[in-house]
Amino acid sequence: EDFLPNYRRTLERRIRQWRFLYGEDQDVIFRQQKEFGRQGIMDFTWADFTVTIQGETLEHRLFNYRLPASGWGHAEVVYGGESFTAVATGLQGAFEQSGGVPTELRTDSLSAAYKNNTSEREFTESFQQLATHYGFQPTRNNTGIAHENGAIESSNNHLKNQIRQALAIRGSHDFETKEEYEHFVAKLVERRNCRIKPLLIDEQRQLQPLPAFDSVNYSVHLLKVSTTSTIQLKRVTYSVPSRLIGSTVRVHLYDKTLEVYCHGEHTLTLERVYAASNRRGHQIDYKHVISSLMKKPRAFRGCQWREQLLPSDDYQAIWKYVDANLTMDEASLYMVRLLNVANKSEREDAVGRFVLDGIRIGRLPTLFDCEDRFLKDESWAGSPKVEQHKLSSYQQILE
Repeated sequence: EDFLPNYRRTLERRIRQWRFLYGEDQDVIFRQQKEFGRQGIMDFTWADFTVTIQGETLEHRLFNYRLPASGWGHAEVVYGGESFTAVATGLQGAFEQSGGVPTELRTDSLSAAYKNNTSEREFTESFQQLATHYGFQPTRNNTGIAHENGAIESSNNHLKNQIRQALAIRGSHDFETKEEYEHFVAKLVERRNCRIKPLLIDEQRQLQPLPAFDSVNYSVHLLKVSTTSTIQLKRVTYSVPSRLIGSTVRVHLYDKTLEVYCHGEHTLTLERVYAASNRRGHQIDYKHVISSLMKKPRAFRGCQWREQLLPSDDYQAIWKYVDANLTMDEASLYMVRLLNVANKSEREDAVGRFVLDGIRIGRLPTLFDCEDRFLKDESWAGSPKVEQHKLSSYQQILE
């Protein structure tokens, strides 16, 4: 039977009164005494606000660390999941910034970090090694009991609200690079910490000293370089210099970069890419394969990574123009040789702008124009005088 709204409110009020008078005991929250240097708390939180990098939405998390006794905090931008590399990198930065290590580190649930590792056991061992290295005791609250970790849950909301307000004051949520946004967050947290600097000084006296060396905050992968000059890692294809084809490289996978080693020598650094759910990602650099493309430029047109080989929107526009106005072979040759000019001159942006400016006035610069402008040998400021020695001077050697 349906109740009228006023009857329903009366019933709910009387049930509530009955529970207060005769109902079961409720859970009690016990406020904890905060001791300097005893506890640090960490957590990951989704950035549920809009941030774009050159117009592209940036999906990311925030790693949040806090010393509850002093209220000091540290935050870092995380682009992937709650992996061991993200945990280790975040904690390493937090310990260095605070100048010490607490005796206990508390989290809500480290099980979330097991997703990005091969097994649960591997992560547990890795995190235990991290705890041993820094000398803290890892603890966690009961699963599903959020208020047991309230000091960090509240801090998560405060941090995100402050970022929202700072973006509103800035007048734009768009940044040129990820690094610019990371610096923006770091400066915001730094200003927050200025208010509690005297308390941090008191807490630093109780923190454990930092170890002499940083912890390992990466995972190691041995990968074979394929005939396409690429490696596969975490559902992402990365290009590498073609000279590495056939070799086995050791990759140190960090939260934001890949460090590639061949026969123990550091070879190159790649920016890490995170693949979307149920999809594969690509990180292709034309500079790694341009020498092979110069030998067979026709391969450019049908290459499955053709869009990734074009380094910017300028080159995308150039390709669209030459593809529409030149023959298939001429368009492919033009694009490949233009990329070669950009690579050799190390002036990629300038080369692209030069060609686009010509297209806008109705005259596509020739490849000779591009090579003459950007690859022309530097002329001598003055002609050096070279004096040829006399052949008779060799007689002294014979004598």
